[in-house]
Amino acid sequence: MRKLVSLLAVLAALGVAGAAHASSPRVAVFYYPWYSTAAHDGSDAHWNQGEHRPPGDVASSFYPLHGPYSSADLSVLRDHMADIASTGAGVVVSSWWGRGSLEDARLPAVADAARAYRLRVAVQIEPYDARSPASVAEDVRSLRALGITDFYVYRAQDFPAADWAAALAPLTGVRLIAHTLLVGWAAQARFAGIYTYDVLINSGSSFKRLCTAAHRVGLLCAPSVGPGFDATAATPETRTRPRRDGQTYDTMWKAAIASSADLVTVTSYNEWHEGSQIEPAAPAAPAAKGRYQDYDGAWGLHGAQAATAYLARTALWVQRFDLQAPLAEPAAVARILGAWPEQNSLVGRRTFRTR
Repeated sequence: MRKLVSLLAVLAALGVAGAAHASSPRVAVFYYPWYSTAAHDGSDAHWNQGEHRPPGDVASSFYPLHGPYSSADLSVLRDHMADIASTGAGVVVSSWWGRGSLEDARLPAVADAARAYRLRVAVQIEPYDARSPASVAEDVRSLRALGITDFYVYRAQDFPAADWAAALAPLTGVRLIAHTLLVGWAAQARFAGIYTYDVLINSGSSFKRLCTAAHRVGLLCAPSVGPGFDATAATPETRTRPRRDGQTYDTMWKAAIASSADLVTVTSYNEWHEGSQIEPAAPAAPAAKGRYQDYDGAWGLHGAQAATAYLARTALWVQRFDLQAPLAEPAAVARILGAWPEQNSLVGRRTFRTR
């Protein structure tokens, strides 16, 4: 309840009154169900990556608003799905590391929690051990039993296009979307579309070119937007993309909309290791300044309001992208978009393709 009240306050501050009463099937959010805690699961997982020692010391440059959590905790799952539903996004893309993995075991609970909030469930098929196009085709057949029909294949180019084409040809009633920048390759491999995932290197400047090329060959285009990237606390990666008080997120959303994307994918709800999360983050206590970043200053918000700022901003952009979704206060959204003169000509227009 505290989180909901806080989010409503931020929505009001951003001018998104009555935001997103209905979810958009055209916006999908990447979700990670891989976190464990000693208190809930008997041992920590992921929060302790790189020899970190939770709960005070976690493998992230940010700190979750309510501390490290277990993705197996049903109350946590409910809160997360409520967060995602509050943005108006209609699809949760759960990270999946093969049959028998922890993420596989937790997928039914994720699906149940998502559907309780009228969210569709998709999976991102990760590069698990011994993955192959043939094994992915079997995975798809198996996961159909959970009602899943959309599959995002991360690092699809690990295998030749011809191998994918042979494996995917017999599949019907599903969409497989390839993580690749090579549109021609994806078409040869018989994928239904492409997505970009990366928010470190890709600033959005290539979205228009990619989507134009994808549409030319009949593929869906699902560029990925994100608030920033900072994996320095959890990995050897030293490159970062600063959040710039929300400007990075806005820039990527504007590029996605201008590209006539069919879908927009959000990287991510809770990839805390890479600092790409929109999940609420704790304001850094004075003693922790320099150890953890926070969202303070994003869109001029501070303190408790800043903690949920990225959820609220996502709600604005979902409304802006999918004009078929109910919009309680078009004037409020127009006022906010008015801060970006280059977007004024797009207000009220449908720039997306329908398929």
